[in-house]
Parts: sequence; structure tokens; C-alpha cells
Amino acid sequence: MIKKAQEQAGKQAAQKKAAGQRAIQRASQQRISQRKAEQQAAQIRELPKQTVKTLERGEKTVKTAGKTGQTVKNTGKGTIKSAAKSVKTAGQTAKKTVKTTEEAAKTAKAAAKASVKTAEKTARAARQAARVAEQVAKATAKATARAVKAIIAGTKALISAIAAGGWAAVLILIIVLLFGGILCMVGGGNSSTVSPVSAEVEAYEPVIRLYANQYGIGEYVELIKAVMMQESGGQGSDPMQSSESGYNTRYPREPNGITDPEYSIECGAQAIKDCLQSAGMENPVDMEHIRLALQGYNFGNGYISWAQGNYGGYTAANAAEFSDRMAERMGWSSYGDKQYVPHVLRYYVFGRIPTGVGSQAIVQVALTQEGNSGDTYWSWYGFDSRVEWCACFVSWCAQQCGYLESGVIPKFSLCSDGVDWFSARGQFQDASYVPAAGDIIFFDWGNDGSIDHVGIVESVTNGVVNTIEGNSGDVCARQSYSMGSDSIYGYGVPAY
Repeated sequence: MIKKAQEQAGKQAAQKKAAGQRAIQRASQQRISQRKAEQQAAQIRELPKQTVKTLERGEKTVKTAGKTGQTVKNTGKGTIKSAAKSVKTAGQTAKKTVKTTEEAAKTAKAAAKASVKTAEKTARAARQAARVAEQVAKATAKATARAVKAIIAGTKALISAIAAGGWAAVLILIIVLLFGGILCMVGGGNSSTVSPVSAEVEAYEPVIRLYANQYGIGEYVELIKAVMMQESGGQGSDPMQSSESGYNTRYPREPNGITDPEYSIECGAQAIKDCLQSAGMENPVDMEHIRLALQGYNFGNGYISWAQGNYGGYTAANAAEFSDRMAERMGWSSYGDKQYVPHVLRYYVFGRIPTGVGSQAIVQVALTQEGNSGDTYWSWYGFDSRVEWCACFVSWCAQQCGYLESGVIPKFSLCSDGVDWFSARGQFQDASYVPAAGDIIFFDWGNDGSIDHVGIVESVTNGVVNTIEGNSGDVCARQSYSMGSDSIYGYGVPAY
């Protein structure tokens, strides 16, 4: 019984203990639930405030939405306006782009043109340098040959003078020999070469010396040979063309009337002596008086007194004037050789002293016209009223020298016609050429291939081309240009 009671008591104690634990757990759960309830209550208390705030936010949202609608409206208008502006801006941009493109194209074209010009200049410079080098080499060789010829010719004259016993003439010839040899070595004058006389003329030298000594002009053998070379080249039965001379008393006074070459030389020697004395000649290098005497030999002694009385001596211009006057008086198409002096002096060994003849004959004529206006030239050409007369001026100068008649220079009023004429004959050189006095210079002011102007080369010094031009400021004027200048198109090179 006791055992059962103990067991029963133990069970009850265990049950009580378990019940206590369950009570503790329930109390714990109740506390947790109470806390949750309190938290929920607190959340409920806060809810009205949040709801009010949310409602306030809602009102703001509505207002904002209204404003947004206005914004949409305003934005629509702004967008339309902006779009219109954008279209206009795009159009302007397109125009600017087109202009920019066009300008870029022009710039590219100009750059390309400039590059071509630069290349051309470089090529010209190279060609010019090559030509100058070649000319220097040729000039050196020719100078040496000329010096030898001058010394030989002078020596012959010296021996002749010694044989004649003329010591004054010997002294002159020594000076001439030295001067002539040096001059031929260093160059000088307008012509750089002395053309040799023919073998036929050389064969007549003993006869020429015989009569030169006989008539007191033994020191002028070389000059007589040069005259014979121009008159006949030593050919025919009248090699000095003395038939119409007043010293011909044996044969008819008509062209080639003399049939004895020795008699022709005797008459010619007398005629030359007469001309030299009338001109006031002093020695074989007195080129001023020798030129006057030579032109008198061709025209007749009447020219010498006329030139002295009117001009004080010979000029290419007054030789042309006299020829025209005599042709008109005689009713002939021409009279004598207007260029007789340079034609003879190209064979005269002591004629290389600067004389203003040869290819400079046209220069001398042109220089006498400096400052003149153009009516003389365009009216001479045949125009009834003023034209651009630069080419007329060149043609007029050529006519005064007899170059139109001889076909050395064409008669032209258009510059391009002058270029075409020289080109067709292989006598045209581009701007890289080193010109000489008397060459015809053509200009292209715009570098477009159009020939705009023409003039006459007066000289070339230190890389500068000096010219005399008609219609330069509407008068005849002297000008200067750098060699290879862009303005220079090229040169006509007459076969003087």
C-alpha cells in the first residue's frame, strides 16, 4: 500500500512538475503574444498618420499630373518650334557644307595648280642650269678658237705692215693684236663668234694685200676680206662687186659688169679707202668710223656725208631711214642692205668690240623710239584706230632694219601669231632659255597659256632680262625681268 502510495505520490509530483513547466511555457508564450499585440497596436496607432501623408502625397501627385499635362502641352509647342529651328539650322548647315566643299575644291585646285607651277619652275631651273653650263663650255671652246684666229690674223697683218715699212701702223697692229686676242678670249660685244671667211676669199689674200698696200691701207687687209666675204664669198668674176663703182673705168658700170677678179679687187680697195677717209677713220679698231665707212661702201659715199650732217655718224636706224628715202626717190622696192654693217663685221676679227650692231640693230632702232606713243606703229601696220600695239611696234622695228623684207622676223599684230611663226620654224625657246640681244620676248601675264604681250630683248645682265617694249604703259619703254620669271612665256630667236 505504502509502495503504491509512494508511486502515486511520485506520479503526482511528476505531473505537477510537468504542469508547472507547461505553465511557464504558456506564460512565456503569452508574453510573446502580448508583445506582438503591443507592436500591432503601435502600428495601428501610426496608420492614420501614414494614411494622411499618403493622401497628401496623392494630392501632390494629382497637381503634379496637372502640371505634367501643361508640360506636355508646352513641350509639344517647344518641340515643334525646336524642330522648325532644327530644319532651318540643317538647311543652313547644308549650305555652309556645300560652300565649304566648293571652297575646299577650289583650294585643292589652286594647290594642284601651284604644285604644277612649282614643278615647272623646278624643271625650268634645271634646264636653264644645264643650258648655261653647256653654253659656258661652248663659249670657252669658241673663245679659244677665236683667240687663235685673232692672233693668226693679227700676225699676218703685222708682217704685212712691217714689210711695208709703216712703223706707226705696226704699233697700231700690235695693240690691235693684243686687244683682239684678249677680247676674243673673254668675249665682248653683241656677237660671241667671228665667222671665218671662205677658202675662196683666203685664196685672194695676196692680191688683196697687194692693192691694199698700193693704196695706203695695208693694215685693213682683214676688213677688205670681210667685205669680199659679204659681197660674194669670193665667188664670181667681180668678187668685190665693184662694177658700179666710180673707180671702174674698164667695164660696163652695171651689176657684174667687171669680168676680171683682180681688177674688181683693185677697184674695191680704192672704194674702201675713199669711204674710210670720208668717215674719218683712224685705225683698224676705230669701229665708230669703220661702221660709217662700211655702210657708205654699200649705199655710196653720199650716205656718209648725210649721216654725219644729220646724226653725227652711223646708226642702224639712220641706215634704215636713208635706205627708205633712196628707194622712194628712185622708185625702187628697196635700196642697198640696211644691215650691211653687222653683216660685214661678223667676218671681221677686230669687229668684236661692242658696237651695237649685229643682233642689236633692232635694239638700237627700238631704243630711238623710247617714250613715243603708239599711233605711229598701229597706223603703219594698217589699223584705222588704236589697237593693243606691242606687236605692231616689234614689226615696225623689224621693218626699219630690213628684217621683214629678208624674212628674219614676221609682220604680226597678234602676239600668238608671232609665237606660231617662230615655233613653226624651230626658232622658239621657252622661258628657261638664256636670251641674246635682239631676241623677241613673249609674255603670259596670267600664266594661262594666253600670249598677252611682246617686246625686244635689249640685253641680259646678272640674271636679269632687259627689254624695250611698245605699249608698256601706252608708250615705248624699257623694262627688266628676272630670268625664268613666271610672266615670260618664251622667246622667238630670229636667224640674224
